[in-house]
Amino acid sequence: MKSSKTQKKPGTQAKAKPVTPKKAARRSIKREKFEPTVGLHLLKPAKGSHKSRKLLGRGSSSGHGKTSTRGSKGQTSRSGRDFYLGFEGGQSPLIRRIPKRGFHSPFKKEYQVVNLRDLNKIKEQDLTLDLLKKKGLIKDVRCLVKILGDGEVKSALTVHAHAFSKSASDKILQAGGKAEIITLTENKK
Repeated sequence: MKSSKTQKKPGTQAKAKPVTPKKAARRSIKREKFEPTVGLHLLKPAKGSHKSRKLLGRGSSSGHGKTSTRGSKGQTSRSGRDFYLGFEGGQSPLIRRIPKRGFHSPFKKEYQVVNLRDLNKIKEQDLTLDLLKKKGLIKDVRCLVKILGDGEVKSALTVHAHAFSKSASDKILQAGGKAEIITLTENKK
């Protein structure tokens, strides 16, 4: 049976309460749930990129065994263990057993080498590092350049380089040219 409170008498209408603009605005906000489509709180890692943390020390039924994936007792089972590259368990490592020979100087100067016969191919009289790079005789203007005396000089050239061999500077001077040495401070500018 239905209660008498829920039944309405035919022909009667419920009186509507007046709604103020503030109440109407509140009602519309309550009805519409604001769900942003973009936001930092909605970011999630790509599927499969995030692994759950390995819980250790939870007994043999945890899947990580009695010793928590550390094997048995000893040096490798302890926390904070850290060995250098090539550590062989206390045995004299290979790097100390093999003989050492030679020496590598950290101050070694490596030059880009240009021969005098290569300079004859260039038509200009004033040969700078930029021109040598443009003609393909050197790879990098910032690196050191040395002129060697292989070949002959046909015209009077002014050559700029960081170093000259004795024979190269003699041949350039005999042809009426100049061998100008570039200092490292000039090269950096």
